[in-house]
Amino acid sequence: MEENKKTILVPWDFTHIAENALLHAIKIADTFDNDITLLNIVKKQKEVDEILVKLNAVAEETHKKYNFKPRVLAVVGSIFSTISEVASEINANLVIMGTHGIKGMQKLTGSWALKVIVGSKVPFVVIQTIPKEHVFKKILVPFDHKMEGKEKLAWVNYLAKYYKSEILLFKTGTTDELLSKKSNNNIIFAKKYLEEKNIEYRVAIADGKKSFPDETIAYAEKNDADLILIMTTKDIGFKDYVLGATEQEIIANDAKIPVMCINPREDIRKLAGFN
Repeated sequence: MEENKKTILVPWDFTHIAENALLHAIKIADTFDNDITLLNIVKKQKEVDEILVKLNAVAEETHKKYNFKPRVLAVVGSIFSTISEVASEINANLVIMGTHGIKGMQKLTGSWALKVIVGSKVPFVVIQTIPKEHVFKKILVPFDHKMEGKEKLAWVNYLAKYYKSEILLFKTGTTDELLSKKSNNNIIFAKKYLEEKNIEYRVAIADGKKSFPDETIAYAEKNDADLILIMTTKDIGFKDYVLGATEQEIIANDAKIPVMCINPREDIRKLAGFN
């Protein structure tokens, strides 16, 4: 493998969900000409050698099945910080992580995934099942009143270049006059940005009868979206995890649509035009 290639990081816990994430990574890596790195996080240093043997076996089996051999890493740490730290250290351009959804006891998994994602400079794609044959042909981008939502457009542009994606802009249906005005401004900005980049798009407005996450998921499912691209809540706190931040519901959606999560970054927001 070439040392100067970017890599996609896949947290690996030897489950079928992790294998689903690897399948997504292989599809994306093939398009972006990326490497893939499997990461297992252990509690004690003495576990590292044993885990590396198992990871290398997975890498060899992956090579036999898919003609793609990932790199492997075993690191002592915590899932809530180490995944993001390693992603930055190895200069990953994407993390693809599996989650088990939100039903029953798995509701804990929704908040678990969000805690892992928040704070990362590297975008996460959270998946629940195997990838479709076509990847990212339709990308749903929800917009509300928050200014940081504009940061999503840099990644919309990046993905659309590779996949010739159709972008579905989905605006909140709030009745609050001030919030509605801010949402409209964000949509106007997004339309102008996409037109300048020659990216196809269409706009829809939520009817506001249900929560915006519920309506976002329903619209994505109805329109056969391949990806939902969201921003995480700026300065998310403990109460957001307890009460359920809106991201948790979208990340662990019952439609099992992959979700790209991008954390707000001041350095990105200050770049004029988000180029």
